[in-house]
Amino acid sequence: MFENFLEALSMVGTVETILVILISGFFGLLMGALPGMTATLAVALLLPFTLFMDPVPAIAAIITMSAMAIFAGDIPGALLRIPGTPSSAAYVDDAYRMTQNGKGVLALGGGLLASSLGGLFGTAVLILFAPAIGAFALQFTSFEYFWVAVLGLTTAVVISQGSQLKGGISLMIGLLISTVGIDVTLGIPRFTFGSAELTAGISFIPVMIGLFGISQVMINLLSPDSWSSPNVSEVWPKGSVGLLFRSVWKLRTRLLSGSAIGGAVGSLPGAGSDIAAWVAYAVTKNTSKRGHLFGRGKGEIEPIIGASSANNSSVGAAYIPTLAFGIPGDTVTAILVGVLLMKGITPGPELFSSDTSTLYSIFILFIIANILMVPLGLVAIRASTYIVNIPRPILLTTIVSICIVGSFSVNNTVFDIAIMLLFGILGYFLTVTKVPLAPIVLGIVLGPIVERSFMQSMIATGGDVTQFVTRPISLVLMCLVVLVLMLPLIRKVFGGVFSGVGRMKMRERL
Repeated sequence: MFENFLEALSMVGTVETILVILISGFFGLLMGALPGMTATLAVALLLPFTLFMDPVPAIAAIITMSAMAIFAGDIPGALLRIPGTPSSAAYVDDAYRMTQNGKGVLALGGGLLASSLGGLFGTAVLILFAPAIGAFALQFTSFEYFWVAVLGLTTAVVISQGSQLKGGISLMIGLLISTVGIDVTLGIPRFTFGSAELTAGISFIPVMIGLFGISQVMINLLSPDSWSSPNVSEVWPKGSVGLLFRSVWKLRTRLLSGSAIGGAVGSLPGAGSDIAAWVAYAVTKNTSKRGHLFGRGKGEIEPIIGASSANNSSVGAAYIPTLAFGIPGDTVTAILVGVLLMKGITPGPELFSSDTSTLYSIFILFIIANILMVPLGLVAIRASTYIVNIPRPILLTTIVSICIVGSFSVNNTVFDIAIMLLFGILGYFLTVTKVPLAPIVLGIVLGPIVERSFMQSMIATGGDVTQFVTRPISLVLMCLVVLVLMLPLIRKVFGGVFSGVGRMKMRERL
């Protein structure tokens, strides 16, 4: 084993691999920081170059780039309220409010450290539990995936700022959008109104860019008083690095809980960082004494730490089913499987016995990528904070241009630009009426999973719904859904009891 580890270390330590890690790291930061340029799109753009690389440098490029891109999605969210990735949408309001109050470096830097440490946690889960968790994930069927997706949807309502009724309305809008396109069961068009473009459905990236990007531009144009531009000294004060480490250390329990959630959710094939971030945000909100302040006031660092750690923890954990059984954990690992097969490497159980040097090199690359994320990320944050001092007309024009390019790049169609503009107008009116936007994105992402899993289960059982609650894993997941929905009430009841006991003791002392 030690010899294999040394061999893997020598494979990673080549000049070619190190250069690939650095270049792909900066590329991932750039792609993640641009709205619409997701980690999946970045991997797709990187794929042609990996064909000319040796196996280890090719794997290094994908691992490093995807890890950096997941974090970099926080940058436009904090500075412009445009989440770079769907998982960043969970805490975009807190990050943006902190930036507007001169704490942008704390929002981004805290998220950076949480992402790095969460990524290392996910790597540890990958190294220690890949075979065992992979075997457990294989027991999941359409019944279990239905409840996993429903668990993600419940978080959208629970974490909604203000009225949960408005959060539910926002979620219903997202679920309705997810039904546009080809019916997953019958294969017939629905809600397409004769449009050929709508047969493929509505992509969530133009919707997300419109809801958060164009709507924010409209708010700044129509409400000039809403615009506040902190100067660089406020965004990047002296002693910021020390402040970041102290802030994250104070919230180490949130870091650990978020990392654990990310590791658990990421190990499930098809779950990904999106669900992990939303679940972690919901858990943080409902177990925090300051949960009622999330997304309000001056913004809170606590949900950013919890959800950011879950983001990157899920990246490493997503490789568990990929390496253990050859089953992609998400779209990025699906592309990686193709790269491995082209390089003559077959992911699966034999990888743990016959090609351990490559396996260990993957583990080492994950560790390097998450450690390297801190210095590269700090450079990216330091450079990006100058955005806030760009003159307002130039900045808003640039934002609109980036939104158009990001929307067009999804399918290379003008139709997606029209979708972006339409949802930008909708996002403006929803924001004015204080309806949360984030549940719409979650509904679009998880809606197809819920529908597909439910229909597959109904077809397999001939319409028998009892197996949704009689299968052991399904029953546990259903109980978690109920618990998440009941957490606000439980917290309110027990919080009132404990506060009453505290007041009685204080009276006795007096």
